[in-house]
Amino acid sequence: MPDSQPQPPDGAPADTTALLLRGARLTDGRTVDVRLSGGRIEAVGTAGSLSPHSARVDLNGFLLLPAPAEPHAHGDTALTADTPGPVSYATEDVQRRATEAALLQLGHGATAIRAHVRTGDVQGLGPLEAVLQARRSLRGLADLTAVAVPRLLTGVAGADGLAILRDAVKMGAGVVGGCPDSDPDPAGYAEAVLKVATEHGCPVDLHTHGDDPARLARLAAMVGGLRPGVSIGPCAGLSQLPREVASRVADQLAAAGVTVVCLPQGGCEAVEQRGHAPVRLLRAAGVRVTAGSGALRDVSNPVGRGDPLEAAYLLAAQGGMRAQEAYGAVAGAAREAMGLPEVRVEAGFPAELLAVRGEQLAGVLSLAYSRIVIHRGRVVARTSAVREYCDSAAAVALELPRQGRQDTGPSGGP
Repeated sequence: MPDSQPQPPDGAPADTTALLLRGARLTDGRTVDVRLSGGRIEAVGTAGSLSPHSARVDLNGFLLLPAPAEPHAHGDTALTADTPGPVSYATEDVQRRATEAALLQLGHGATAIRAHVRTGDVQGLGPLEAVLQARRSLRGLADLTAVAVPRLLTGVAGADGLAILRDAVKMGAGVVGGCPDSDPDPAGYAEAVLKVATEHGCPVDLHTHGDDPARLARLAAMVGGLRPGVSIGPCAGLSQLPREVASRVADQLAAAGVTVVCLPQGGCEAVEQRGHAPVRLLRAAGVRVTAGSGALRDVSNPVGRGDPLEAAYLLAAQGGMRAQEAYGAVAGAAREAMGLPEVRVEAGFPAELLAVRGEQLAGVLSLAYSRIVIHRGRVVARTSAVREYCDSAAAVALELPRQGRQDTGPSGGP
């Protein structure tokens, strides 16, 4: 990555929209300054080379990364695990939960979130309306996209669900989703979803356990070449199939351009989670694999964190992926699956960044405590952690690692 862009002359007025990130460490080991302006990375240069004609944040001791994205959240059911009695789906309650959940995930680093929202049944389009209101309230902090998830789409019982699905897209749902496994006619359900998506030019994101190879093969045949794209997940059932069968299915998914969104932190209410998707097998076949959080402290996972770095940690610790690959699954691959622009720490790319205290990516995935989140060129969230030891003399003598606060400089806070 070359140093880029000439610097403004001495005495030039400060750019009030600009932000200078000083002394950030990159994954290739270099320490650089990064200047942001207009929501993009304007310049990258060696440490100390960029003139500070702007607000600045000191990133000494931090690793600077492209921000992760969250491809699979459930904002309508989030934070309900400890709710006494029936969960309220009143618009104001769902909006509050969806907003709080999105802010929690933003604090972890996810500047773009895809939230699956159930439609139909008793609640109708109420939860979707609430999530869309949350999206509006989060503008400038995080990008939230709603996925409409109908329960039934076939037969007499599915007629209403199909009409509501079309209404959901007209309301503002950006993705057509659903769970074919829960419909009496899974193939018919998938066909209905694909038809609505084609009519409106929407991406498709389906829940499936993935334990039926014939069903997955048929889905791959139906969606081959569909644009803007199809994602399925969590597909944990693929790991329970004989290896040669799973490999054949993986080849079919790869040929169709289908993305698999696994949920290493646990499942979600829409599909039973037993085990984890075979990420190495899928990647070897050429399938784009990304990872989402799934349930965030609801009945499906009462301790769900909604943390993309934890998802990456689990992909490395349990899925056999290298740290770089695991982080790529929650960052670059997630953004690509969600149709978002690529992010690199290079001039000209979107300023969607995450700074995490640490020197190397493996250490960051192990101990990702202090974080600074940047969305559209602005610091929007900050988490600070301090580690201290009761015997400070021994800690100093042994040079034990310590989390500490840094001076952020003017306008460094969110």
